[in-house]
Amino acid sequence: MTSSSQADATATPRLLGLGVIAGPLYLVVGIAQALLRDGFVFARHPLSVLANGPGGWIQTANFIVTGAMVIAAAIGFRRALAPTSRAVSWFLGAFGASMLVAAVFRADPMDGFPPGTPNGPPTTISTMGLVHFAAGGLGFVSLAVSCLIAAWVMSRRSVPSLARLSLLAGIIILLGFFGGMAVPGSSPVLGIWIAVVVGWAWLAVMSRHLSHATGD
Repeated sequence: MTSSSQADATATPRLLGLGVIAGPLYLVVGIAQALLRDGFVFARHPLSVLANGPGGWIQTANFIVTGAMVIAAAIGFRRALAPTSRAVSWFLGAFGASMLVAAVFRADPMDGFPPGTPNGPPTTISTMGLVHFAAGGLGFVSLAVSCLIAAWVMSRRSVPSLARLSLLAGIIILLGFFGGMAVPGSSPVLGIWIAVVVGWAWLAVMSRHLSHATGD
């Protein structure tokens, strides 16, 4: 084995390791802020609104760091699945890139957060908020597509448990993010929470599997 191939063999599990911890890091940092900041209500607010108000830089940094970690994990996916199945990594990388865009263009204040914001859903949306929403929508679609392609890949690789998990995760992410907005009377925030948790869980499980498979 050449020094270059040895370096690749060492780097790939490290890149995939970032995929294991990206989700827990994002959720721990986000939930900690939500518990400490006045006015945040889990049933009414997505974590992205934490980028507003005093201390909002923490959530912005959270987006940047975890987005970069997802892109790094996507590189690990490409290496682990090479020479085929690169579409999984491309769509996963697009999800990471969407987080970087969401960091630059923060969500609008909404429904009483931060304190002083009128209660209820916003009646208008700023250009910055619109770009954030569009980035989030494209990001979740990219993540879901990555899951669905991974379902096919894992099936071809005779890993049926991960094939089923990936298929289910992709469907839940799409329904969670868009279903709440499409169904009258439902809570879009609850759907977003479900999509976020399921997406991060899928990334952690897949990254761990590929890391172990690469190390064998």
